[in-house]
Amino acid sequence: MKYVLGKIKVEIVLVLAYTILFEIFHHYFINLPVDIPIAIPTMIGTIISLLLAFKSNQAYDRWWEARIVWGAVVNDSRTLIRQVLTFYKDPDFSVEASEFKENFAKRQIAWCYSLGQALRNKDAIKPLAGLMSEEEIKYIKNHQNVPNAILMLHARDLRNAKNEKRINMYQQVEIDNTLSRLCDEMGKCERIKNTIFPTTYSLYIRLTLCLFILLLPFGLTSVLSWFAIPLITAIAGAFFLIERMAIHLQDPFENRPTDTPVTTIANTIEKNIKQMLNEYQSEFDILKEFDLENDPKKVDSNAYFVL
Repeated sequence: MKYVLGKIKVEIVLVLAYTILFEIFHHYFINLPVDIPIAIPTMIGTIISLLLAFKSNQAYDRWWEARIVWGAVVNDSRTLIRQVLTFYKDPDFSVEASEFKENFAKRQIAWCYSLGQALRNKDAIKPLAGLMSEEEIKYIKNHQNVPNAILMLHARDLRNAKNEKRINMYQQVEIDNTLSRLCDEMGKCERIKNTIFPTTYSLYIRLTLCLFILLLPFGLTSVLSWFAIPLITAIAGAFFLIERMAIHLQDPFENRPTDTPVTTIANTIEKNIKQMLNEYQSEFDILKEFDLENDPKKVDSNAYFVL
């Protein structure tokens, strides 16, 4: 409640002060006619309700679209690492191949964290520490768009793997398609982030809401007298809360509690990818041990398949 009411505390204080001053004026100048039909503020309140409902729906659509995009990021990140782990040829169980897959997986984890930080206008390079090499971080610092630079490093390693015949042409195309989907999802997030909700729409709603609050005491004075103060304050607070809720939902990457939980989603991706990587390493150790026990110089692919 402290967080919620803190978002409209200024408006609540102003409404409370206005209603108290109005009742004081009406009490001491009771001979002055200040009453108006309650139907007038009621009509304005109905209009505001329709406008706020429309704005809330549009804001929620933006928030939900952002969540759908990040759901696709989760799926494509898993797909990317699965493709790299299974497509990359490693008949000799080389350390080089193991490092290639591990670095690729960690770089994808870094991409997820950096994308979330970039969308929130925070340092997108900070999450890369411990996940990428100093050489790669130095390369990324020369780019304004950090997530896009990380995808470039993905593409570079993919090209080198193709040249070294670790993957074939068809496998390269499949992995590149996954990278293209990740780039597309990054662009969708940036579109949501950079597309500003029409400010004139919000301004007109706020002006109409203020008019409604200014007229509401005139319609309730003869009915409630001093009891109109808490009632008007509560009604105004409800309208302001709905308006503020819509404002927060329309910008899902502003580092608020109502945002799309990009850091939590990135953490989930990290756990999934590391689990996939650990399972690969476990299989790597088992197969290598099996090979050394039977014939250190020969790799029996059929035996591996049985395992």
